[in-house]
Order: sequence, then structure tokens, then C-alpha cells
Amino acid sequence: MKRTFYIVLITAGFLLSSCVSGDFISLSGLSSDNFRMVVDQKKTRLYRLQNAASIEVCITNYGARVLSIMTPDKDGQQQDIVCGFDNISDYRRYRQNFGSVVGRYIGRILGARFAIDGTVYNLQAGSGGHCSHGGYPGFADRVWTVKKSNRCCLQLLYASPDGENGFPGNLTLSVTYRLTDDNELSILYEAETDKPTVLNPSNHSFFNLSGNLSRDVLDEVLWVDADSIAEYDVDKCVTGRMLSVKGTPFDFTSTWRIGDRIDEPDRQLAVTKGYDHTWKVNWQNNGLHKAALITDKESGRVMEVYTTEPGIHLYTANGHNGKLKGKQGITYPHRNAICFETMHFADSPNKPQFPTTLLKPGVKFRSETVFKFGVTVN
Repeated sequence: MKRTFYIVLITAGFLLSSCVSGDFISLSGLSSDNFRMVVDQKKTRLYRLQNAASIEVCITNYGARVLSIMTPDKDGQQQDIVCGFDNISDYRRYRQNFGSVVGRYIGRILGARFAIDGTVYNLQAGSGGHCSHGGYPGFADRVWTVKKSNRCCLQLLYASPDGENGFPGNLTLSVTYRLTDDNELSILYEAETDKPTVLNPSNHSFFNLSGNLSRDVLDEVLWVDADSIAEYDVDKCVTGRMLSVKGTPFDFTSTWRIGDRIDEPDRQLAVTKGYDHTWKVNWQNNGLHKAALITDKESGRVMEVYTTEPGIHLYTANGHNGKLKGKQGITYPHRNAICFETMHFADSPNKPQFPTTLLKPGVKFRSETVFKFGVTVN
């Protein structure tokens, strides 16, 4: 019988240091010195969260990024399970979204424009004439203000000015990372605006539960509580239609290895050369919902994904090609990670059939995603 445990492995002296930006080297090998920089006249720093179960999460205020997550396997061996770099310079040089908070709007807004109450807003256009991930520089490229910092919690704040990359309204976004002794990493987003706007932030961490970031994730086993995906056209633009996953490589309502069907002949897979789609979560609009579960059988690591969002975008690092070098000099091969981007749907401002991303003055935006870590023992 397979049993899942959320284990407590107390390491001597592990809890002595708090979430501070002083001199330290993390369990994942990150040096605080490599994250000290001045960007746009603001200081960047390295922070870490720790709990009683020997889990460590490192974060920087540059892009509100998760840099590393150290979790134990079934034998108690700790390894880093997310992609990234070991210094701020590489994050700036390569402009990867590793671990960042993407905004104002993750995904594409087609034609780089939308309207609110008859007023058309023209956004910064990128590839194909669309606005992707909120334009550049986006939230991932900004230095966030630290509002709260302790052993288990880091609260970051970014004030996005009216007109930034074309988006209306002065928007204040707070992101709170909280690591619990139940081995949960909660990400809480709260925002307010002084003018009607759209908002769709998400965390863009790249996970590999094996702890070996130089291997692919095709053997990891996935379950997703979703019966449909958002359809793409041949240019990877959402059409506004939802497609049933039944009988397709996108059906993870029962568990499958990620690699079992990823290369099957399928019109949607042909567009993206792998998984890079948004699943519509079987969501009841009543708080956190378990949207996904992933297991690495060799290490025994398990991660559950809970969210208040109606969609979860899964991306299997199809663009990695073994040329990009990350932490500890590891080069990232094809499909060496999977992203769980909890979100509303791409182009929702232009697709009234999708759940709205409109935020009005006087209304407080709130969204939460939780990654829960454990191990399974056969």
C-alpha cells in the first residue's frame, strides 16, 4: 500500500537563523553576497524561509523570485527542486522567468489591447504583436519592497504606476510567501487599484521533484483535476473555446507519466511541441482547491498544488535545450522541469466567456496558491 507522509526531519541548529538578508550561504548553496546589487537605485537581497521539517525556501526581492526549494526525499536527503541561477547578474542577463512573480498579466493579451467601459488601452506589444506576461520590464524585472521578514514569512510589495507598459491604474500588489510546519509554501497575492484595470499575476517556478535538475521530468507522475483546456490556434493564441481532455494526451484526471503521451500526434501538442497549456480546474469558487499532484517515484517526493484560481498552466520546459547554465553550473536539458502557473486564462480581457480579470477601485484582489511537499513510501 502506498502511503504519503509529510515528514518532520529536524536538523540540529536548523532553525537558528531567520529570514534575513545578512551574510549566509543557504542549504542550496546560494551565497547572500551574490544577491547584493543595486537595480534601478534599489537594493536587491537574498532571503530564506525555514521550517521544522528541514525545508528551506530562498527568495529574492528582485522579481519576488523563488530561487531554491530544498526538500528531503524518502531517505531524508535534501535537494533543490527548482531551476534558477545563483546570482542576480544572471537573472538580469538571461531574462528567464525562473521563480518570478509575473505581471501585470501572465500569458498573452492578443493584439496588445483591451477595452474597459469603452476606453481602449494599447499595451506594449512584443512578439506577434501581442502583450506577453505584462510586457518588459514586467514585475519579474522590478525590485520589490520588503514589508515583513521573519523565519517563516516574507511579504513583498510592488507599486505599479498608472500606464506602466500601457496598463491603467496605480496598482499596489503585495505578495506574501509563508512556509508552514505542515510543509506548505503559501503564496498570497493582494492588490488594489485607483482606476479600473486588469490583473492576472502568477508564480513561474520550474519544478523537478527528482532533485536532479540535469534530467528531464518525463518519468514524474501527474494528476490534474481538470476536464478541459483552453484551445490554441496554430499561432498559440487562445481561441476562446474550451476543449474536452477526454481521450486526449491532456487527460490527467487519472495519473499518467508526463512523458507517456507528450509526443503523441495531437493538434494542440503540435502547436507547442509539448505541454504548454491552461487547464480549467474543476473549481467551485469557494476557496483553495486541490488542482494538481505530482510524484517522483524514485525520490519519493510528492507535491500537491492548491489554488483559488480557475486555471492552471502547465509548461514542460520545451524551450530548454541544454545550453542554459543554472545553479551549481548545471545545464538545463530539454523538458527538465514543469511549471504550475495558477492563473486566469490568457486574453480574458478580450474573451467575455472567460472568468473576468477586471479589478475596480475599492475592491481588494486576493488570490492564493499553496505548494505542499511530502514523500510517498511504497
